Amino acid sequence: MRELRGRVALLTGGSSGIGAALARALVQEGVRVALVARREERLRALVASLQQQGGEAVAIPGDVTREEDMREAVAHTVDRWGRLDIVIANAGQYVRKPVVEWTVEDFRRSCAVNFYGALHLILAALPVLRRQREGHIVLISSLDAKKGLPLDGPYVAAKYALSGIGGVMRQELREEGIDVTVVYPGRVDTPMIADLKVPWISPKMPPEKVARAVIKGIRKRKAEVIVPWTGYLLYLDLLAPRLADFLVKKLGLSGEPEPRSSDEHGTA
Repeated sequence: MRELRGRVALLTGGSSGIGAALARALVQEGVRVALVARREERLRALVASLQQQGGEAVAIPGDVTREEDMREAVAHTVDRWGRLDIVIANAGQYVRKPVVEWTVEDFRRSCAVNFYGALHLILAALPVLRRQREGHIVLISSLDAKKGLPLDGPYVAAKYALSGIGGVMRQELREEGIDVTVVYPGRVDTPMIADLKVPWISPKMPPEKVARAVIKGIRKRKAEVIVPWTGYLLYLDLLAPRLADFLVKKLGLSGEPEPRSSDEHGTA
């Protein structure tokens, strides 16, 4: 079991949704937190709130699609606290369209945040973690990366890619003392999918539930975190993909067609 008190975490997408919930949960565990997001006013308000509660937190306005912003975020964090222990790639963008309306730009837009945004952060942080011979990388993916749901094509592509490199990193970095955890949350009640209607059998979770699961995953150094537990049913896709397709359609798991997309960086 890993002790978190006194550790230093860098978290993207920290101004709302899962990111904000994670920031609060980390501070409660005694973790010093650097938060990155584009929406500076909301970000600074959250940091002020965390500091009022006795937490150590700093706001770093930045865009994950810019490599330089991520390099500066890592440098700022290390300059302030002397180290970096936990790196959480959380910033996300939801791009939703039916196959017949796909464009290459839809996939570029989704991957810019959901995949390359995470990669920019990872590449900026890796030299620090490797030099320390210790660290933990957390990638906030999606249950869509276990079973791609209808209408979610561009989002699915990016999240599958993110989960894929997570597995590779976990194997390659283990000997260097660096853990990698990939988190697969279901639908979360965040601004990113505020207008998406989902069936009763798969309700939206509060972001705090995901945050608690992530904290537990970091403590136990888990390879994967799936939340809610019903997400494990998606492994049925490995054994009987047509049956899994049938259940997705029958239960309406893909939700109502709207919204098509969200430009919200910072939720997942």
